[in-house]
Amino acid sequence: DMPDGGADHFAKTVQYLKVWNPKILVECLVSDFAGSEESVESLATSGLDVYAHNIETVERLQPFVRDKRANYKQSLQVLQHAKVAKPSLLTKTSIMLGLGETEAEVVQTMRDLRGADVDVLTLGQYLRPTAQHLAVEEFVTPEAFAHYQKIGEQLGFVYV
Repeated sequence: DMPDGGADHFAKTVQYLKVWNPKILVECLVSDFAGSEESVESLATSGLDVYAHNIETVERLQPFVRDKRANYKQSLQVLQHAKVAKPSLLTKTSIMLGLGETEAEVVQTMRDLRGADVDVLTLGQYLRPTAQHLAVEEFVTPEAFAHYQKIGEQLGFVYV
């Protein structure tokens, strides 16, 4: 409901936090700001330490999992632009697993994220919050998470 998607509010909050405690590390998990590079840049250059925006799932499942206003390529562009705006900024995203994605799709998503210079990737088990939400297709094993962690580290993520 705000023209910049709230980017200025986030940026000012980061700036105020840094005035109160310059040593504090600040991470913001934000929307894609409808793809607005100006909004992304405003937050990325505010003193923020970690720019987080979740891609949520693999490309094939995007239309079923995410709001229709969001999309895979736009999320990649937002994460990449945050890094371009401030190269020292850590960028972070998350993928939910257990929605019916294949291993090949997860690995391709990881490659796409590294191609956008994303630094940190978190992987989590999708859990159905209500009966109106998508069903869990699979409970991912700890071994599978460890396998993805190893792949992510090989791809160059700072942290998986």
